[in-house]
Amino acid sequence: MSAEAQKRAAAEAAVATIQSGSIIGVGSGSTVNHFIDALAASDTQIEAAVAASEASAERLRGHGIEVRDANQVTELAVMIDGADEINRHLQMIKGGGGALTREKIIAALSHQFICIADASKQVTALGDFPLPVEVIPMARSYVGRQMLKLGGHPELREGFTTDNGNVILDVRRLDLSEPLHREQQLNNIAGIVTNGLFALRPADELLVGTDDGVERVTAA
Repeated sequence: MSAEAQKRAAAEAAVATIQSGSIIGVGSGSTVNHFIDALAASDTQIEAAVAASEASAERLRGHGIEVRDANQVTELAVMIDGADEINRHLQMIKGGGGALTREKIIAALSHQFICIADASKQVTALGDFPLPVEVIPMARSYVGRQMLKLGGHPELREGFTTDNGNVILDVRRLDLSEPLHREQQLNNIAGIVTNGLFALRPADELLVGTDDGVERVTAA
């Protein structure tokens, strides 16, 4: 089964977890696009969705699904989102698409967080994928120097601006062996809006597409 087929299978399995009439959080990325399409094609009728990116919001509206601002809700039943990497504790690196800040906000609002992914996203240790760090533009150089001090190799994501008007530094070779500590440490650096480690709020469940079907994984 191709990676794309695995993504589609995981996305379709996630639709089966959604209760009609609920308000859900929807992340961003190619796997989430499969979820949005599968949800629209299903018999499940949700009340509304809160989207983590303008692209996801546009896709939801295109299917006739109501999109609400995060400020209009107090809690979401579930968030469905992908990952760039996910370990056995269901801690993740996210932000390859640049929506990490809004994804963290929606995850914080959600009672349950279900990650959907193809098998290639499962890793023993986080860090092969460069860590996205969303930075206020005036702090780009300062934050880059701080990354170097921590042993990382930051690279500006050229020609990219987040939906929040900020820039992304993709940081390679940063030691992520203690994801909880590193997430907190980076968030304390002036100018960083947030970073792509989802360790403080990991997924509650992983639906991973494999050659043998969809596997349901809970944190080790």
